[in-house]
Amino acid sequence: MQYDRRKFIKLTGSITTGLALGSAGSMSLFSSCANGAGSIDTFGLQLYSLRDDMPKDPKGVLKQVASFGYKQIESYQHDELGIFWGMGHKEFKKYLDDLGLSILSTHHGVINGFPDNRSDFEKTAAECAETGMKYIFCPWLGAQKTLDDYKRKAELFNQCGEICKKAGLRFGYHNHEYTFQMLEGQMPQDVLMQNTDPALVDFEMDIYWVVTAGQDPEALFKKYPNRFRLCHVKDRMKNTDEREATCTLGEGIINFPKILKTARDNGMQHFIVEHERYDGTTPLKAVEADAAYMKKLKL
Repeated sequence: MQYDRRKFIKLTGSITTGLALGSAGSMSLFSSCANGAGSIDTFGLQLYSLRDDMPKDPKGVLKQVASFGYKQIESYQHDELGIFWGMGHKEFKKYLDDLGLSILSTHHGVINGFPDNRSDFEKTAAECAETGMKYIFCPWLGAQKTLDDYKRKAELFNQCGEICKKAGLRFGYHNHEYTFQMLEGQMPQDVLMQNTDPALVDFEMDIYWVVTAGQDPEALFKKYPNRFRLCHVKDRMKNTDEREATCTLGEGIINFPKILKTARDNGMQHFIVEHERYDGTTPLKAVEADAAYMKKLKL
């Protein structure tokens, strides 16, 4: 997920190398996995993909999302409508139930004010649990100045994880590319993962941002089995070094059949589509096309 207030962060490492890591031998970046087959029966949508449409007509947009074949949604904290889109959490759940949707998770900016906002977060966690939600994710830290800064954030994650555990759900962190840029000789993502309690904190891998940083998603799944429980399925345009270069699933250079099989084999449980850039189409048409790809995807 990307927010307008963020400034452009120059890409580091070789994007081309990172993208190539998704393939093996002569296997095409677009080929199906030869070692075993399977489909993803249930997949979700991060509602930030429809950030311009949702505030205008939340119920109408969600109805269209359900018609595309999505079964789960991941919400985010809208400045005015919140994570339940102007509805109480119980009304929101009922409306989703009527559409055949469930709310799996949400992105929430709790870490920005934590621990001063602890009581507010406890209330939010309780409401989220009542909807049947399973996860609350911190979507953005921003690049920290030192590794000690990341360690302090990891401790805050543990505290948030304790609150979520008591409420009956899980807390986690969603990455961007900056945690994969070397700092003081280490990768900040490693610091976050090694200083958070697996009993309290999970991770949601945004595969697009890992590839954009020139890293190998499969190597990370194998290095940290059962730590990445959700992922953002978001493709990257060919022949560009632009930072924000999302495209329709299957039209880019990320080998999702291979990568997602490795993810599933190492504990991945949920697959969430996200789309951020729309060239020559509309957000709703883009996520409809993404859903069609996910229905046909074989691992």
